[in-house]
Amino acid sequence: MATAIVTTNTGDAADRAALIRSRNDRFRRSFVGGRVLMTPGVTALDGIEKLALMAAVQRFDAFDTGNDPYAEHDFGSVTIAGTCFFWKIDYYDKDLEFGSPDPADDDVTCRVLTLMRADEY
Repeated sequence: MATAIVTTNTGDAADRAALIRSRNDRFRRSFVGGRVLMTPGVTALDGIEKLALMAAVQRFDAFDTGNDPYAEHDFGSVTIAGTCFFWKIDYYDKDLEFGSPDPADDDVTCRVLTLMRADEY
């Protein structure tokens, strides 16, 4: 019986992060291809504030090593009308029961973006 040897090098990790980042950006910019959840503090906003928040999340591009240490574009913060909000993308299996076995594979992953007030964290 043959034994498979799996090696990981920096290029593989960078390629994987780039694939996850691309899929996260596509989902975040469109809110298509996953689920968007809002905490009570976000659902309590009026319609115009919610739309402003969602647009700010979709336009967000201030990624740096502080908020994106793995270069996957899965977290950010925005300020709307003086209030700070966080957004976070998590990776679940298609049944939303467990974590995704492979966040780089859309066939086995459901992305869930959560919008919350920073003071709800």
